[in-house]
Amino acid sequence: MTAGLWGRAARAAGRQETWVAAGSAFGLGALLSLALAPFHMLWSLPLALGGIGVLVMLSRTAMQAAVLGWLFGLGYFGFGLSWIIEPFQIDADRYAWMAPFALVFLAGGLALFWGLAFGLATHWGKGGARLLLLIALWSLAELGRAYLLTGFPWAGFGQFWIDTPAAQLLPWIGGQGLALLTLAVTLPLALLRQRPVLALVPLLLAALWGFAAPQSPEPELTSKRVRLVQPNAPQAEKWLAGRRWDFVRRAIELSEVDAADGLPRPDLIVWPETAVPQLLNNAEGTLEAIRQRLGDVPLLFGIQRREDGQYFNSAALLDAAGGVSQIYDKSHLVPFGEYVPFGDFMARFGIHGFASQAGAGYAPGPGPALLDLGIGQALPLICYEAVFAQDVNAVPSRPDMLIQITNDAWFGTQSGPYQHLVQARMRAAEQGLPMLRAANTGITAVIDPYGQMREHLALGEAGVVNALLPQALAATLYSRTGDWSVFLFCILLAWAAAVRGQRLAHRS
Repeated sequence: MTAGLWGRAARAAGRQETWVAAGSAFGLGALLSLALAPFHMLWSLPLALGGIGVLVMLSRTAMQAAVLGWLFGLGYFGFGLSWIIEPFQIDADRYAWMAPFALVFLAGGLALFWGLAFGLATHWGKGGARLLLLIALWSLAELGRAYLLTGFPWAGFGQFWIDTPAAQLLPWIGGQGLALLTLAVTLPLALLRQRPVLALVPLLLAALWGFAAPQSPEPELTSKRVRLVQPNAPQAEKWLAGRRWDFVRRAIELSEVDAADGLPRPDLIVWPETAVPQLLNNAEGTLEAIRQRLGDVPLLFGIQRREDGQYFNSAALLDAAGGVSQIYDKSHLVPFGEYVPFGDFMARFGIHGFASQAGAGYAPGPGPALLDLGIGQALPLICYEAVFAQDVNAVPSRPDMLIQITNDAWFGTQSGPYQHLVQARMRAAEQGLPMLRAANTGITAVIDPYGQMREHLALGEAGVVNALLPQALAATLYSRTGDWSVFLFCILLAWAAAVRGQRLAHRS
């Protein structure tokens, strides 16, 4: 009888420990999300990543570790991507009920990548080799998250470092390389009690490098002047028949070239995504009215268009002669935002892409392409496309600049617009190219080739940014190699750690 009581007590204690570990994993993931914009609380990194490392080392089975990894990811993505509920509030009567499901399914789906990495690291890794294997497999999971199923690298660990000296590594190893280094520096803290020197040395070396790293130099400026327009049209009003043309008139007034304002004549004006609220096919009168007010200054603007029964989210150049001379069609579309998988079938049930104002959803364009804007060759990126480093690397030849037009009104006013801006800045630094960023509600900015903002407008303001275009740098290592070097390094590291783990297992 006594033995039975002790057995039940031990099982109860085990269940309690399991629940404590599960809650701790979720809470540590939520804590880690504070390192993302707009908070940038980097003190959370050693606590959260060191803490989850301890839980992994204590895991008895691969399944237990996989569950802990999934819960850690659920907490991180659930809080870090909470802005995903904002699009469902635009037409709340129809869509608000979907918001919690979208957040849970997105966070839970992304966390599966982490759960798999944690489970495999525990299955193959023994002793300290388990942490080494986790560093490699977790980094590979992040690469998978960035590339598979159209990819969604939002909230990658490299985004923590945009305003620190570590951002100077972006031209060399990109965001995925920074993510790998983040894990390599913080996960060994799980060994602090057993091997304190090994646990602290990576963190101390990183801190010393951060203090010793020189500041990025001031970029050279070209003689080309740009004017970026932020009309600040709330998404709930942007397409209303009684309001939408008010925002176009506002954009025109902000864009007008008037010698009386004391500002030099710009060489290019940029409006944000879908700034003209009609199809390009029917916009001749609107474009003529714009040209009469803006004179012969080229205007790059966002608009939708129709061709062969398909609809596109596009950037178009209104040239000095008053005609649309170049068009870029967005190619990397937002699933369920700009298109719905099996769209024709889903449309029968009234399910359409949120952002498409015409048809059931957008069709993708042919892929990255350059536009000649008079001030140089530009790679246009429409909204979400600036999230994908691989898309920028896929351009057929090196541009002189990047241009992002976006409508971040969809993301609300909390974390979403700030996280989107961080990723745009990373693309500029990775490529060594300046970026012109025109956002409907903000944040509009001129970003230099080191990823720093030279001029910007705050979120929720109407206005313009007038600035000289920064000079591009030489092609970076990352622009030549992409993520291949990080991928191959992680494969070799995973193999070496797995072999080491198996040897330790045989010895025991």
